[in-house]
Amino acid sequence: MLRVAKKYTLSMVDYVYIIIGSFLASVSFQVFLLPNNIVSGGVSGLSIPANAMFGWDPALFQYGLNIPLLVLCFAVLGKEAGYKTILGSLLLPFFLSFIGHWEPVTRDPLLAAIFGGGLTGLGIGIVYRAKSSTGGTSIIVQVLYQYLHLPLGLSTIMVDGVVIMVALLVFDVETVMYSLISLFIVSRTIDLVQIGFNRNKNIFIISDNPGDIRDAILHTMERGVTNLGIRGGYGNTDKDMLMAVVQEREFTLLKEVVLKADADAFVVAMPASEVLGRGFSLQKYFPVNETEWTDESK
Repeated sequence: MLRVAKKYTLSMVDYVYIIIGSFLASVSFQVFLLPNNIVSGGVSGLSIPANAMFGWDPALFQYGLNIPLLVLCFAVLGKEAGYKTILGSLLLPFFLSFIGHWEPVTRDPLLAAIFGGGLTGLGIGIVYRAKSSTGGTSIIVQVLYQYLHLPLGLSTIMVDGVVIMVALLVFDVETVMYSLISLFIVSRTIDLVQIGFNRNKNIFIISDNPGDIRDAILHTMERGVTNLGIRGGYGNTDKDMLMAVVQEREFTLLKEVVLKADADAFVVAMPASEVLGRGFSLQKYFPVNETEWTDESK
């Protein structure tokens, strides 16, 4: 995340996202995770067993770890990565110093793991959308990736694994199990914030009558379609494969349209995590004087 973010500059909207996301993560920590000893990884997660064992203030503990890690980030990963990390790293403990008196919302560890994980993932996901990072252990992950050439996934598992092991030394196994539930929900919520809730499918269609199917998709579904030249493996003949992207709720209609045009068509559907373009992230546009659909590939 840090390596990619180095290529981009932050806008005013990005700073607002970082502030809002960090605040949401701090609220989740204060009212869900900390009161129920739910350790969901990272420096904030380490501050929970430190608070339970030694009574250390979580905000001060996070400052104590984040500041040296920020120095490491500037020294090892460069100024660009450091500047994009510093705000997210320091805002969470900053907000905690003001909301540390807030009472917990629930004392049920399962509810805390579910809702705390969801709210934490929402906050961190918003920070990620600002091309930034919350720093902390993600800096260690990036250093391991850059200098030891360990895959990011493996580095993340190793670092979060150490945090969970610390929690296992302090808390009982059941509490750690709740922490793992929360950690999973955090990661899935971050994905949802990054990708969005709109589900799309990328459809590939092979048919002996691609023209009829193409016209049906264009006219009936009002969706774009692309012709891809392919060569069949069995007959070694050239033909066209059609590619179309539709929303998940439109897939049933697409199947009916395709099978009505060619009952022998071969259809492959794959999930499309994010689609940008007119008809998806932009409104559809129909030229005023255009009465017939045209094939843009010609």
